[in-house]
Order: sequence, then C-alpha cells, then structure tokens
Amino acid sequence: MAKAGETAIHDHAEGGNLATLARMANQIGDFFKAYPEHEAIAGIANHINRYWTGRMREEFRRGFENDSSILSPLVRQALARIRPAPGG
Repeated sequence: MAKAGETAIHDHAEGGNLATLARMANQIGDFFKAYPEHEAIAGIANHINRYWTGRMREEFRRGFENDSSILSPLVRQALARIRPAPGG
C-alpha cells in the first residue's frame, strides 16, 4: 500500500528511484530527529552531501523541488542545503 505522496512520485519517469531516495533521506532524518533542529538539518544535509553520489543528490534535488510532501519536515528543510552535482 502506498503512503501519502508516493502516488505523485510514481508519476515521474524515475519514480521508483525517487521513492527509494525519499525513503533513504527520511531514514537519515529519523536518525537526526533527536538532535536540536538546527543540528539535525545540518546533519542530514552533511550526510547526504558526503555519502550520496552527485547523481543521487541531483536526482533528489530535482525530484523534490516542486513537491517534497513525502519527505519528513527535517529533510524538507535540509533539501536546500544539498549540494548540486558537479556541473549539474
């Protein structure tokens, strides 16, 4: 059964991959939710910037620039801090 917001993601050509990226990002967000908000947001962005490939970051940024409702509130706030892929 799809969660709220997943239907919209599957309308994208790479919807399966976006759903996976959203799930991964939300898991990172779950880890950091015990931290103070500003530290959590920075921690989420830092983790994604450090460990995700440029292609993953770029797909994540572009895939959720218009509708990030499937992302947790902390991940939505961290989204602006995700670095673009080199040359992206």
